[in-house]
Amino acid sequence: MERYEHYDLAIIGTGSGNSVVTPDFDGWRIALIEEGTFGGTCINVGCIPTKMYVYAADVADTVRDADRFGVDASLDGVRWRDVRDRIYGRIDPISVSARTYRSDGANTTLYEAHAEFAGPGRLRLSPGGEITADRIVIAAGSRPIVPPEVGDAPHHTSNTIMRIDEVPRRLAILGGGFVAAEFAHVFGAFGTQVTIITHSSPLLRHLDLEIAHRYTELASKRWDVRLDAQLSTVDGSRITLADGSVVEADLLLVAAGRIPNSDRLNLGAAGVDVHDDGRIVVDEFQRTTAEGVWALGDVCSPHQLKHVSNHEARIVAHNLAHPDDLTAADHRYVPSAVFTSPQLATVGLTEEQAREQGVDYVSAVQPFGEVAYGWAMEDTTGVCKVLADPATGRLLGAHLLGPHSSTLIQPLIQAISFGQDVRDVARGQYWIHPALAEVVENALLKLPL
Repeated sequence: MERYEHYDLAIIGTGSGNSVVTPDFDGWRIALIEEGTFGGTCINVGCIPTKMYVYAADVADTVRDADRFGVDASLDGVRWRDVRDRIYGRIDPISVSARTYRSDGANTTLYEAHAEFAGPGRLRLSPGGEITADRIVIAAGSRPIVPPEVGDAPHHTSNTIMRIDEVPRRLAILGGGFVAAEFAHVFGAFGTQVTIITHSSPLLRHLDLEIAHRYTELASKRWDVRLDAQLSTVDGSRITLADGSVVEADLLLVAAGRIPNSDRLNLGAAGVDVHDDGRIVVDEFQRTTAEGVWALGDVCSPHQLKHVSNHEARIVAHNLAHPDDLTAADHRYVPSAVFTSPQLATVGLTEEQAREQGVDYVSAVQPFGEVAYGWAMEDTTGVCKVLADPATGRLLGAHLLGPHSSTLIQPLIQAISFGQDVRDVARGQYWIHPALAEVVENALLKLPL
């Protein structure tokens, strides 16, 4: 009988999958398998580099907008290569050191290969070899979707555009979600003429519709936004839409969403089921339909958010180490933010979801410009919208558009997660005056409870 290298645990993917390896497993033999750059999407091509670009874009916009505060300043230019090299000069060594740590680990073996199932508990590695494992964690992530209309036309995705050498004069972005919104802000702030092409409306339509429409109106004032547009052909720098209109662009960024990498794993050989959209089926403990196989992150989650992947990694790590004391993942209140300009953040039910589910609610909207720090910022567009149960005062949802929304939403995430009465949240603690957080306080006080 042919023998294969055997492990107590094999992990496919080194994004959040890497963090499954905790001191609880010091006595285990562990295989880590990675076919791309060590560390996964977030550190290499996702959350971290994009936000570092966003911060530089925010600085550029601040300088450009300084005049309205009585500050004379001018933006002489943006040194794209310096921005890029500062970002990757910090990120790339982290990936390298993490890879070295695992490849030299006392109980970890790193395989730089593609993995797919060859049967229950068996993984075929390409190039070359097979391994077996008592337990397998699938943390294989997702990849950008490239619509067939793009064909073989030159294009970038979020995986590649941050490494380009020069800022394009004209950029067309295909898509209307968070990736499109963030890169529109980055390149627009750096002086690029941006055109957003999306097949639906409004932009960011997964958000509360009032917030999405507000953002779309603002975005349309900054960039050329083509809503309800269908791509026909891409021929060099000419992008033709179904209505016959033409967009001229030096680069095309495809930001049409992401697809789980489940289709590349031969899951049927192990008895791992998938949903119609390709996500791996998991139970509340992150177990798949195959004995001894677990999954976490983008490959199984509808959220495709790093903080969700990290949460699921902690759940999987605990459940592997404590099979008689399983802990369920908590996906009740998953927050998210879009780091565009202005920022957006959300948690809980949108107004549309509350109506669809027959949930009784009241709502309130607080403009940023009506609190003292909003005056200082001369903000005229930011809002904090909250929904609450009129009987219990429990927060049902919160949706922010405006500066620092990703930070301002945190007390609302806490309130909804712990079932706090919004009246207690608003009046049971001090709110620093005149901090911008008074936007949240006043929104809660406006609720007609």
